Amino acid sequence: MHVEHRRDGKPRTIASDVEVADSFLSKSRGLMFRRRIPDDYALVFEFDDVDRRSLHMLFVPFDIDALWLVGEEVTKTKRLSGWTGIGFGLADRIVELPAGAADGVERGDTVRVVE
Repeated sequence: MHVEHRRDGKPRTIASDVEVADSFLSKSRGLMFRRRIPDDYALVFEFDDVDRRSLHMLFVPFDIDALWLVGEEVTKTKRLSGWTGIGFGLADRIVELPAGAADGVERGDTVRVVE
């Protein structure tokens, strides 16, 4: 499984080590209490419907890039600061990546999780 960013028909893998937060506990915990994540890592949150979704960086000591998606379309991107970052966006899927991994990803681009 990997996360692919596509703009102008050109695909680019932005993460090849993908974890899916698919339970209440894994969604609640997210990246909390981890010291770091690999450069090619993504944590993907899947939801049943489109809604306003929030992220916080409490107990996450490193910066991340966050992507809010509706389907495969990016609705928001934001760099969240370790410990203090917070972000909101419309999404049915959120992808958390190491800081810098989403450089070049913009609103309206396509990001998909490829099995």
